[in-house]
Amino acid sequence: MASLERKLIKAELKQRREEGCDTAEIKKRVAAAIDGKAPAAEFARLYDDLMALPVLDSPYEEPSTLEAIRECRFRAEMVMPAVYKPLPPRDEKMPDLSDAALYDRIYGAWLGRAAGCALGKPVEGWPKARIDKYLAKAGALPLDDYVPFDEKIIPGTLKSSTRGNINGMPRDDDLDYPILGLIALERKGLALDSRTLANTWLARMPYGQVYTAEDAAYRNFVMGIWPPESARYRNPFREWIGAQIRADIFGYAMPGQPERAAGLAFQDAAISHDKNGIYGEMFVAAMVAAAFIHDQVKDIIQAGLWEIPAVCRLSEAVQDAYAWCAEKDDWEGAWAKINKKYGHYHGVHTINNAALVVLGLYFGERDFEQGITSTVRCGWDADCTGATVGSILGAKFGAAALPDKWVGVLNDRLESAVLGHADNRISELAKRTLAVAKDLAKAPDQPKPAKQATLKGLAGGRWELETGWGRQVLDFAKGSIQFVNDDWGPYPLTASSLQDGKLKFSFSIDKGGWDFEVDFEGRVDGDRLEGAFYPTDTPVQGKRVAKG
Repeated sequence: MASLERKLIKAELKQRREEGCDTAEIKKRVAAAIDGKAPAAEFARLYDDLMALPVLDSPYEEPSTLEAIRECRFRAEMVMPAVYKPLPPRDEKMPDLSDAALYDRIYGAWLGRAAGCALGKPVEGWPKARIDKYLAKAGALPLDDYVPFDEKIIPGTLKSSTRGNINGMPRDDDLDYPILGLIALERKGLALDSRTLANTWLARMPYGQVYTAEDAAYRNFVMGIWPPESARYRNPFREWIGAQIRADIFGYAMPGQPERAAGLAFQDAAISHDKNGIYGEMFVAAMVAAAFIHDQVKDIIQAGLWEIPAVCRLSEAVQDAYAWCAEKDDWEGAWAKINKKYGHYHGVHTINNAALVVLGLYFGERDFEQGITSTVRCGWDADCTGATVGSILGAKFGAAALPDKWVGVLNDRLESAVLGHADNRISELAKRTLAVAKDLAKAPDQPKPAKQATLKGLAGGRWELETGWGRQVLDFAKGSIQFVNDDWGPYPLTASSLQDGKLKFSFSIDKGGWDFEVDFEGRVDGDRLEGAFYPTDTPVQGKRVAKG
C-alpha cells in the first residue's frame, strides 16, 4: 500500500509551484523515487524537503495569520486598480431592518444557496463545453430551469437534483458546512475559534463525508494535530475551494458587518487552509454580509476585496474577472478570458472558482436566475459556485423576491449529513440564524489582550476551575492539575503557553494503561479565565485564588 506521502506528493509539487517555489530539482527526485518504487521513508523525506522550499521573489503578499492579512489589505500608498477605494470607517452594525425583513433576507440566502447548489450538483466537475453539449442535446439551452436528467449520463444518485425530481435539497457538503457553522456559533458566539470548529466537525460530521482539504484536516485532528498546523500538514489541497464553501453562515450571522464576518470566517478557514484558501472564505463571508446593505454588486465585491490582502493571487483574479465582465458585457466572453488566464488551476481550486462567482454576481445583479445559470454553465466546481452566487443574491433580494420556479421545489426541506440535522426545515435554520445574528449584535467585541504575558504574570499562580467534569485546581507553580471532586491527580501539565491573552495547557489522564490527552484552550481576563477542554469541548470557567 502506498504511503500517505506517496499518494499526495504530486499534488504538493503543483501546490508549491503555484505558491512561487522553484520545484524543478525536487520534481526530478520525486520522479526517480516513483520510478524506483522507493520506500515510504524516502517519500516522507522528499515531502519534508518540498515543504521546506522557500517562496522565491514574488509580487504577492500572502500571509496566513489574521493580523498579517489585515495589515496587507488596501493601503492608500498602493497604486491599485479603480475597483479599489479607501477602506471605510469601521463602525459596523446590523442593517436597519425589522426582524421580519431581516429574516426574509437570511431565509433568502439559505434558499438561494440551496437552489444554486442543486442546479450545479448534477454537472459538478464538468467543463463548460460538456455542460453545454449535454444541455443542447436535452433541448435545455439556454438554461432556464434545473438540469434535465438522463440516466445514461448522470448517475442515479444525482437524480434528486434534476428537473422534475426535486423534493427538497438533497444532502451536499455545501449545505452541511453552514449547519456546522451555525451550531458552533450558537455555542460560542464571538468567542468562536478554530479549535471549537475542529471539535464541532469531530462531534457532528462523519469522516466519510469530507473531501480534499477537509479530509486532510480531519485526519490531522485524529492524529492530534490541531489548528493552524492541521491546515498544512500533508495537505496539498489547502488552497482549494473547501474553505470558500464554508463561508456563508458567517455572513448570515453578521449582516452588514463584512469585517466581523471575515474575522469569524478566518477562524473556520484556518483549520484546513492557508494563503488563498483562507482568503477565499474571508472574501465570500464579507460579500455575504455586504449583500444585506448594498444593492450594487460592485460594492458587494469591493467589500469582499477589502478583507483580503490587496496584492494576492485571489485579489488579482477577482479584479480581472470584474474588469472582463464590464468590458465584454457578455458572460461567455468574460468566461473565455477567465478560462484562458486561470484555467490552469485545478477545477476545485479557490482562485479560478472565485472568478466565476464574480461573473455570476455581475450578470445576476438584477436577475437571480441569470446569476446562478451563467455561473453553473461556466463549469469547474459548479455546485459550489452556484451555491455561493445563489446565497449572495438570495441575501440581496430576500426570500419573497426569489422565483418560485427555483425555490418552491425545495419545499423548505434540506437533508444533511450533520449529526442531529438529517432533515431540516430551511425556514427553521433561518430563524436560528436570525437569533444568532441578534445575539452577536448585542455581544461586546472580545477584549483586546495584552501583547506580552508569561505564565508567571497574567496567567500564573493557582486557579479554581468549574467544568463539566466537576471542580479542579490548576497550579502553574507546581505545573499540575487536580480533580477535586473525584480526588484524581494531580496530573502534570505537559505544555502551557499564553500569547496575546490566549491560554493553552495540556495534561494526560491515566486511564489504566493508556493516557487520555486533554488540551485546554481559552482566554484570560484579569483573574478570570474561560475556555474549554478538548477533545470533548467541555466548558471551563475559572478564577485565580493565588498569584504566582
